[in-house]
Amino acid sequence: MGVTCVCQVPVAEGKSVQQTVDMVHKKLEQLGAVKQGNFWVDCETYHATGNTTGQPSKLLYVMHNSETPLSCMALFEGGPGLTADANFDVLMVKLKSHFQNAKGHKVESRGTRYRYCDFLVKIGTIAMSSSARGISVEVEYCACVIPGDCWNLVKEFMQSFLGSNTPELPAVFTNKAEGLYAPVDCTDTMSQYLELFGKVRKQQVIPGSGVR
Repeated sequence: MGVTCVCQVPVAEGKSVQQTVDMVHKKLEQLGAVKQGNFWVDCETYHATGNTTGQPSKLLYVMHNSETPLSCMALFEGGPGLTADANFDVLMVKLKSHFQNAKGHKVESRGTRYRYCDFLVKIGTIAMSSSARGISVEVEYCACVIPGDCWNLVKEFMQSFLGSNTPELPAVFTNKAEGLYAPVDCTDTMSQYLELFGKVRKQQVIPGSGVR
């Protein structure tokens, strides 16, 4: 896994979610990027039951990524987190007396993977309750694991197809004790998706956005 940036692309004015996704696809293909299958990332929300302290319960997010199909990630709101094998989902069912699945809060992003030289790009449609809520873009620079050594290159590449929608350096990198020179791991990527999904949950449904 290399340095990865996850961001949201706004829906183009006068266009639908799918039309905007197609526009991003076209820009990537004009650069010479090649399709390499599909991807998905999803997030289930659980809240603790039986809270007697009177304090709001911390939420638990269980996430899956098609890049790592044999594992899943569990992240508590505000940390900490853990990576486990796929049987963790079975464990959550057995713990239903302690953690309740928040029905209707599942968020997922599905779409197309592209390869361009040392870059892996994933353009996804973010959906919640079968309604498209936005567009995610994940860019991974596979040749480097140190953000401080390659961020300018990653940003320049993203500008080539996202233009003014190119994001700044993800906070997940700068928040580490070692700063930009700490090696990345899969938690960094999933934390960015979790932040993005949190924003999407608060958005209003885009008219005519049913996912086909």
